[in-house]
Amino acid sequence: MEQLETFLHQTLNESQDAILIADREGIIRYWNAGAERILGFTAAEAIGQSLDLFIPEKLRGRHWEGYHRVMASGETKYKTGLLSSPGIRKDGSQVSLEFSMVLLHDEQGTMQGCASIMRDVTERWLKEKELKKRLTECETKLVAS
Repeated sequence: MEQLETFLHQTLNESQDAILIADREGIIRYWNAGAERILGFTAAEAIGQSLDLFIPEKLRGRHWEGYHRVMASGETKYKTGLLSSPGIRKDGSQVSLEFSMVLLHDEQGTMQGCASIMRDVTERWLKEKELKKRLTECETKLVAS
């Protein structure tokens, strides 16, 4: 069992993906090296801060509405599949994120917060955006001819 805990600790800390844990109020309680790499904030800078640290300002209202609803109910409509959302890095640049969420409950089943595993998909998103643009241009040329 001790070896399993060591493996879990290594998995969390050394993952290339960002792994974070936030409490019921949306305060960051865990921030791994992957989160540091993707978002630019060190664990010391992130832990104890609000999730607003990397949530774009224009999305915060909708985010907090959903977050508080999930914390109150213990239910989310996003139980399966990946979610996509932009994020903001420490340097102010935007990052495209895909992520999954895990709702965290105590022994009595009371919501305690959530964990999120996030991946930077900015490069893929930019390629897809360029391909869509080129496809639209080709379709416009076909219609015009």
